[in-house]
Parts: sequence; structure tokens; C-alpha cells
Amino acid sequence: MVQFAQQVINGMSLGSIYALVALGYTMVYGIIKLINFAHGEMYMIGAFLSFYLITTFKLPFFLALLISMVLTALLGFVIERIAYKPLRNATRIAALITAIGVSFLLQYSTMFLVGADIKVFPEGFTNRTFNLLGVGISLKQILIFSVTAVLMVALNTLVNKSKIGRSMRAVSADKEAAALMGIDVDRTIAITFALGAALAAAAGSLVGMYYNTISPLMGVTPGLKAFVAAVFGGIGHIKGAMLGGFAIGLIETLVVGVGYSLMKDALVFFVLIVVLIVKPSGLLGKGGREKV
Repeated sequence: MVQFAQQVINGMSLGSIYALVALGYTMVYGIIKLINFAHGEMYMIGAFLSFYLITTFKLPFFLALLISMVLTALLGFVIERIAYKPLRNATRIAALITAIGVSFLLQYSTMFLVGADIKVFPEGFTNRTFNLLGVGISLKQILIFSVTAVLMVALNTLVNKSKIGRSMRAVSADKEAAALMGIDVDRTIAITFALGAALAAAAGSLVGMYYNTISPLMGVTPGLKAFVAAVFGGIGHIKGAMLGGFAIGLIETLVVGVGYSLMKDALVFFVLIVVLIVKPSGLLGKGGREKV
């Protein structure tokens, strides 16, 4: 039981990261029905921004985290304006291919600028481990839980209580009707991209702090797993993305805990296949007909 509880704690830490990235996928899909496969690169860029803010400008971790979120949000805003806005009325496959192209552009541009080698993320503070009934929880894990909880509460409040949140929900329900009601649809979509990018940047910075290593390709696999988490919970559903992220994190760590570490990635994508077969709309998603 102690080992199981330890794996649950580890899984919740990892699941927090997946949940933050999955939120970006689900928000963008909920607004414009686009799977933004460049979203994993926002995670990577956020980690590198925090790395250089700490190592070059000697900023404390929390300040570097906030600045990297702001800068990555601006990058997400600019990418939406340049790469996705011109394709607003294009076919979905055109937008999807563009997203894949943006993903590769960001990966290899970063590799060109900073090199392909793995960087050692600096220790922002002294890590400690607390023992509770034989289960260890580190200060870094507590930090991940805390930051994730704050960001999720802030996002939920923004979406449900603020003017921009109401605009996002209106655009998600019916873009044309929202435009007729005076909502700036293009601005709302761009802000959604920026918010998703900021959350991904926070996740990347937390991962850099937790594992102490970052690289230009670090966003590929976590980005895909976060996409699986979004689909698992019900893509387009914010609470579903949170649930899916924690579920995928728990599944992955429990598989490692029983000694099948080489199968953890395969099992995550197997879960995606099963979900798509059994309940394509996800756990919290609502099925519906789509007009052709």
C-alpha cells in the first residue's frame, strides 16, 4: 500500500503537467475545432525561457516562471495571427498540416539558436522530501501541485466569471451568432491561443525544475500525451482536460511502478485507441451530430 500511495503521488505530479498542457489543446479545439500540434513546442519554449531567465539574468524561479508565461503567451498570440488566422475559413486538414509545420519550425529554430544538446536546468531552491506515513512527497512535487491548482482555479474563474470568458464560451457555441452580438471573434481566438501557450509554458518550466534537464525536442512526447489526456477527458471540455491529464499521469506511473517502464508510452496511446473506439467524445464530452 505504501508503494501504491507513492506511485499515486508521483502520478499526480506528472498528471498535473499533462493537465496544464491538455488545457491548451482543449481550449483551442473548443473555440475553432483545431488540433494545435504545435502546442507541445510552447511547453518547450517556456522551459527554455525560464532556463535563460534564471541562468543569464539571475532571476528567481517564480519570477522567471511568470515572465516565461507572458512571453510564451505573446508568442502564441503572434503565431495565431500569422499562421492560423489566414486559414480561418480553410479546410480543417489545411489548418492541421499548418500546425504540424509550425511545430517543426519551432523545434528546429530552437535547435539552431540554442543547440541540440540537453541543458541542465538550474536548481531554483533546495529540494526537501517530507515523509507522511512512509510516503515521500518532495518540495518540488508540492510546488507543482500548488502552481497547477492556482492556474486551474484562475483559468476556471476567467472562463466562467470574466467578460473574455463569456466571449470564449459564446464563440465556442456559435461563432457567427457571437459576431452578430458584437463579440470580436478574431481577438477572442487569439487570446485563447495566448492563454493555452501560457499554461504550456508553466508546465515546461515546472518540468525543467522537477527533472533538471531540458532539450529542443522535449515537447514532442509530452505534447502527444497531453493530447491523449484531452481526448480521454473529452476534448473541448476544460474539466475533462484536467481529469484526463491526471488519469494519464497515474496510468503511466503505475505501469512504471509494476516494472513495465518500457511499455508506459505504448499503454498511453493504447488508452487513446480504446477511448476513440468506446467513447469518441471522451469521459466528460457530449456526443453529437455534425453537419457536413
